Amino acid sequence: MDLALRRARLAVTITFIVNGFAAGTFVARIPDFKRILEVSNGTLGSSLLFVSIGVFIALRPAGKNAAKYGSQPIIFWATIALSVACVLVGLLLSLQWFWFSLFLFGVAMATQDVAMNAHAVVVEQRAGKRLMSTFHGMFSVGTLIGGILGGIFSQWKVTPLQQALALAVIFFIIAIAVKPLFFPADADKHDFSSGPRAKHPFIFWILGFFGLFAAISEGAAGDWGGVLARDAFSATPFVSTLPYIVFCSAMIIGRFSGDYLAHRFGASLVIASGGIISGTGLTVGLIVGGIPAIMVSWFLLGIGLSVVIPLMFSAAGTLATKKYAGIIAPSEAVAKVSGVSYFGFVIGPPLIGFIADAIELRWTLFLIAAFSYLLIFASRYAREA
Repeated sequence: MDLALRRARLAVTITFIVNGFAAGTFVARIPDFKRILEVSNGTLGSSLLFVSIGVFIALRPAGKNAAKYGSQPIIFWATIALSVACVLVGLLLSLQWFWFSLFLFGVAMATQDVAMNAHAVVVEQRAGKRLMSTFHGMFSVGTLIGGILGGIFSQWKVTPLQQALALAVIFFIIAIAVKPLFFPADADKHDFSSGPRAKHPFIFWILGFFGLFAAISEGAAGDWGGVLARDAFSATPFVSTLPYIVFCSAMIIGRFSGDYLAHRFGASLVIASGGIISGTGLTVGLIVGGIPAIMVSWFLLGIGLSVVIPLMFSAAGTLATKKYAGIIAPSEAVAKVSGVSYFGFVIGPPLIGFIADAIELRWTLFLIAAFSYLLIFASRYAREA
């Protein structure tokens, strides 16, 4: 591996960690946001939707700008914007200010996300081997570390603003330090100004829908595992946190091994196997019941789902580069797939909650098992890449 490739791989790795770290620290301070603003659970939930609004509004222009200017400058400015957005969120001046700052936080996170995945596609293709799952594993590591540190800061009475100012300085330094390490902007700049472009192929929507199934399952596993353990199986507050911890650990293990497995056995077989493992593991765990069974099933769910979204992004970038060059840029393909996929994180938890109000949560979660089994059909499209 030449020096330029090693430097770019390091830069992408750091950026994935930063993106995950920002998400983890943010989630860890949500209870403090609620306390400081003195809002109800309903108001807090509605407020957090502004992050999602910012994400969905930013995805399309992020893909287009990364294609037009190259992903390297977009990553740099998105990281700077993220440092500013963290401070704006930390100010907590009013509820309306909170909405505005959350929207900007979502825009910055989504823009950085699209650009870093686009650059990851370039690194992966120049390396001649799969790396996307490992990059997403670093995101998961960043999320875990950020969540732990955010919880520690909260316990130590560090205010959200103090934490945000520290993060802003760190992110700003990182943005400047890693910018020269990326491939230059020309590495993935695409000029489509010469004439009308063909309509984007429908396969990117298909990849996005399979990512959607995985995202719904991921979101539901994170938000409802603890509730299931406590309400259905009388777990203590501490034990009720264990399904999520086990799930996150499994996601990290799966993502760090995903590239090797995809290279060794092919992405198609890995995704199909993941669907079977997650679907069967969850089904058996829900039927057997009890905390030990739920722990095992959440671990298998995390292992099975871990590789799906990274491999969908990798497939999108590869197809855009090799099969649909001149029609759609890799950054636009990633933005389209992520736009559909990430919608699952928004609708998944409330969808499960709505159905669980009508029937018992334990049986509602069989829907997640069904979504997992549907991922078997995604293997056909991963094979094309």
